[in-house]
Order: sequence, then structure tokens, then C-alpha cells
Amino acid sequence: MIAHIVLFRPRPDLSNVDRQGLIDGLEAAFRAIPSVRRTHIGPRVTHGRPGYEQKMRVDFPYAAVLEFDDMEGLAAFLEHPAHKQLAPRFFGALEEGLIYDYEMKSGAAAFGTLV
Repeated sequence: MIAHIVLFRPRPDLSNVDRQGLIDGLEAAFRAIPSVRRTHIGPRVTHGRPGYEQKMRVDFPYAAVLEFDDMEGLAAFLEHPAHKQLAPRFFGALEEGLIYDYEMKSGAAAFGTLV
């Protein structure tokens, strides 16, 4: 499984209209692109554990994790017209963001990927 992980901080001056447009664009793209298997989006949670949260040098208040069966599915997502339409709106709404792709394994097989 390929995980497309997006950590992001919207611009503080993003209007409610632009914020809603971004949400609508995300929903439309995720529905339109068949290679997206699962989508998780949510706000960062904090719990106040001493020394844990403070080690994070940059705060990203939101994360999105999109799952694909394989690299071909990720490539289809990135090249899909709905993604190409969403990208300028998404990047225009950001103050800062990180986007990385990972090949994920489950169970005991996952530990072998660490070495």
C-alpha cells in the first residue's frame, strides 16, 4: 500500500469562502479519482505530555493520508484532471506544507523494512 501523507497549515488570512472552496475541491477530487482507496483528514490533537509535543519544531495543524494500492494508483491520482484542478487551489491556501509518499507494510512484514 502506498500512503500519500500531507501535513499542512492553511494561510491565516484564508477567507471562509476560500476555505469552503478548498474543502469542496478536496471532496470532489477524492470522489472523482478511482485509485484513491481510503482518505483520512483531520486536525492535530495535543495531549500535553511533557517533552513529547515540544520536540516537534514545526506545527502542522492538519494532516491528510490517502491510500493507494500501488505506485500506479498514486501516479493515476497525480495525473488525474481532478487532481490537476485541485493542486493550485490547495497550494494557494497553504502557509506551509509537507507532502511525502511511503510504501507501507502491515504486521510482521513492516519491521523488516526498517533495516
